[in-house]
Amino acid sequence: MTSLRRGLADGWTMTRRNMAHVVRAPEEIVIYFSLPIMFVLVFGYVFGSGMSVPDGGDYREYLLPGVFVMTMLYGLGATATGVAVDVSRGVVDRFRSIDMARSALLVGRSGADLLRALLEMATLVVCGLLVGWRWREGVLDALAAVGLILLLRFALTWVGIYFGLVVPNPDTVAVVVFPVAFPLTALSNVFVAPDLMPHWLGTVAAWNPLSATVAASRELFGNPGTGGDSWVAQHPLPLAVAWPVLLIAVFARWRSAATSA
Repeated sequence: MTSLRRGLADGWTMTRRNMAHVVRAPEEIVIYFSLPIMFVLVFGYVFGSGMSVPDGGDYREYLLPGVFVMTMLYGLGATATGVAVDVSRGVVDRFRSIDMARSALLVGRSGADLLRALLEMATLVVCGLLVGWRWREGVLDALAAVGLILLLRFALTWVGIYFGLVVPNPDTVAVVVFPVAFPLTALSNVFVAPDLMPHWLGTVAAWNPLSATVAASRELFGNPGTGGDSWVAQHPLPLAVAWPVLLIAVFARWRSAATSA
């Protein structure tokens, strides 16, 4: 068996292991889904009538792509906690001692998290349809939007792995992740368009990696909120690809360190 085939086979084995943990603890999924669903209901129904979109349109249709992306961001907490649990229990050291590809542990973690992200996206799309959200473009454009959102989730997986390796305490890592994730969500176009913010704050929000994926997915879904005169606002699609690639490149060295230590 070639090293590539062996790595893929071992990675798939670890993916199944991590997915089995999810199946055995379905209450974690229920709790995890409750936050984005709550945001949809609160902002879509309670505050929706008082929220405005710069180029017009329904606020719920503006909101949902942002909620999709926000859910992917908060998923890095689950990634970091899962890695920290494996490190603290000595699972990583035990697997390193057996005949297994060094990349299998992290490939399995990223693969399982990506599969869970697919389930999350399916659930959120159904919830969105129930509250009145619709995509206005073709099916291929909608699938491309989902692909960009999952690409960001894949990149954030490696960020979560980094947190799990440098803070190998499951209780502590969750506390560390939240102060990072919350400002990224607040200083973005998830809930409010950057054009409605003070100029300096709007500039920060426009260059937020989350904003690129949100804006690109809104454009592909055909939802409102894609206007703007800045270069960033007019080029969301290339930025939605460039930011995740950059994140993966930056955190790749931590992946190498984890598999070679």
